[in-house]
Amino acid sequence: MHDVASLEAFLRGRLRTAGATAAALTAAAHTLAACAGRPWPLLDAEADARTASPAQRDAARTQGRLLLRVARRVWPSPVLDELAGAVPSPHHPLALGAAAHAAGATSEEAALAAAYHAVAGPATAAVRLLGLDPVDVHGVLAGLAPDLATAARTPDPADWAALPAGAAPALDLLAEAHARAQTRMFVS
Repeated sequence: MHDVASLEAFLRGRLRTAGATAAALTAAAHTLAACAGRPWPLLDAEADARTASPAQRDAARTQGRLLLRVARRVWPSPVLDELAGAVPSPHHPLALGAAAHAAGATSEEAALAAAYHAVAGPATAAVRLLGLDPVDVHGVLAGLAPDLATAARTPDPADWAALPAGAAPALDLLAEAHARAQTRMFVS
């Protein structure tokens, strides 16, 4: 990635892989939050299975734990307490789905937030690390609106076997190299 055009191509690819997977897992967590007898560890294992890189799994768990901590303060809920007890460091999509449920958002809104999260972080990093014009980068994000909506349309979130598992092997390898680097820039 070196300019706005290559950033846009990267973000579109990320949305079709990690973004669609995160959106589907978030919708599944939201749906699970509305059920009785929630098997949070099983859904967390589904997230593990869809995240090949150990470094990416660690980052997702760190982000999930931090989001869950904040969400429990902002939207106190037995669902969030139950998730924290069952999976102390859940994957970010699980925490996001449960937090969205506690906040009164719909499953579709939660999935859209997950899809946006998948591209907004890298877009912000591109501004900081590559010195890209923030207005141009936000123009790219705005242009992704139809793709965000597509990524947020998930299969039946109750059918975990049908959830997507998009992969980006090059990013997994980069994440592993970043985790071993002397100087680390970001958790995600």
